[in-house]
Amino acid sequence: MKMPLISIVTVVYNNKNLLEKTIQSAVNQRFGSFEYIVVDGNSTDGTIDIIKKYETEISAWKSEKDNGIYDAMNKGVNMAKGEWIFFLNAGDIFADENVLEKILPYLVENENDVVYGDILKHNKKGELFIKKSDSPSDRHKMYFCHQGVFCRTAICREIPFDTAYSLSADFKFFKLAFLKGYRFKQTDILITIFDTTGLSNQNRIKGLLENIKIIKEINNFYDKIRLLSRLYYVVFFIKLKRFFKP
Repeated sequence: MKMPLISIVTVVYNNKNLLEKTIQSAVNQRFGSFEYIVVDGNSTDGTIDIIKKYETEISAWKSEKDNGIYDAMNKGVNMAKGEWIFFLNAGDIFADENVLEKILPYLVENENDVVYGDILKHNKKGELFIKKSDSPSDRHKMYFCHQGVFCRTAICREIPFDTAYSLSADFKFFKLAFLKGYRFKQTDILITIFDTTGLSNQNRIKGLLENIKIIKEINNFYDKIRLLSRLYYVVFFIKLKRFFKP
């Protein structure tokens, strides 16, 4: 079985208190065919010191000003050498040391383009619970957590994260990938323990409004495509009818 290279990408900005556990979780994965990339947004709080502490275990890293989390993620995609890419943001950790090994059989199957599983989250009491993913569909919301998804890197290059959206560019990315016919595969594997202090969890209403805007944008585009297709066939059959007219 050919071992595909997996690119694990962590984006971070002024988050030294949570970054170290994320780095440790990434570099301690037992499956060996992966690279680890860190993209920092020019932090000033000591985050760079944490990155340098693990520099020998990090495949590549950069620190420079960016235009938000999705701009940083696009940079990570451009740096990635792996066939598959996985985003493990600062504060998130893998569910255990064998996640990459467990997900591997789904990545070597040629019929899969996006492979995802479940995550663990803390409830209000601080207790961990499983957040189950749903089956693939063209849904008007995320039916899995982005920190539970492995995606072919080539797709991320074809459909860059739209930096016009500060919270929902990943929703737009996966919706477009689904509509383009890329093949989504759901698994029951626990992928990450998700950090609920992240930006999107603290701005749920704004994220919902961005989702609505994205839905309208995509639907309008595909409505125009469908309308043009219908007009094309109407014109085609009119010309065909004239051609065969006695």
